[in-house]
Amino acid sequence: MGRVTVRRPVRRISAAGERRRPDSLAAEEPLELRVGGKALAVTMRTPGHDVELAHGFLLSEGVLGSREDVAVARYCDGVDDQGRNTYNVLDIALAEGVAPPDTGVERNFYTTSSCGVCGKAALDAVKLRSRFSPAASEFTVKTDVLTQMPDRLREQQKVFSSTGGLHAAGLFTSDGQLVVVREDVGRHNAVDKVLGWALQAGRIPAPDLGLLVSGRASFELVQKAAMAGIGLLAAVSAPSSLAVELAEENGMTLIGFLRGDSMNLYTGDQRLLT
Repeated sequence: MGRVTVRRPVRRISAAGERRRPDSLAAEEPLELRVGGKALAVTMRTPGHDVELAHGFLLSEGVLGSREDVAVARYCDGVDDQGRNTYNVLDIALAEGVAPPDTGVERNFYTTSSCGVCGKAALDAVKLRSRFSPAASEFTVKTDVLTQMPDRLREQQKVFSSTGGLHAAGLFTSDGQLVVVREDVGRHNAVDKVLGWALQAGRIPAPDLGLLVSGRASFELVQKAAMAGIGLLAAVSAPSSLAVELAEENGMTLIGFLRGDSMNLYTGDQRLLT
């Protein structure tokens, strides 16, 4: 449980010659998420912070709105060929009165580590409406604070430093303090983990926080931020066209290509102070 790296032998070949040595790889294992004993989704993730991942996933799908909506989360069933628990099956029991996921939340087969909306049972279930309006967020941040955030995020990417194979997400305050950072092979899983942390900490909705991601800003990441009431999403790489459209529709600030001392501001000028 919690194994995030795996050591494997590698044959290193370069212009200077070749040699054999051990290499650290980011671990990737399936996690089956169940709600009330019913299988809901399978995602390929980096083990660790699985309960946060489940809370964040269910928040971003509109199932949860607070930590009180979950009665208990427990590992179950999954065993290896020696009968040991693999910790790859997690069951969430909802609190009394909390409605179970709609059928549209169910994922056909599995969700890959790179796509947060793959396998949606119905196309009209892809676009969700948040119970926490991100447009109401009064979060603001200065440009000179924001340009420091990618380096601060990288400093806390301990597993990335040894493997080079993980995405990261972090929630930060207007003065540049990172309150939580999580890594995962899947960018959407990393976001689910930080949102799950916030939900468990009683910080959802999060109009006072910004979300920073180490890769690109896709539609599903904007959607997840919106479902948590977050008004600003900043990405080190590019946004997609649909991500920009969704951010604009939800009154969010979307920033891309946050590198060095520059960035691209696509929507929501009012939250960025120059």
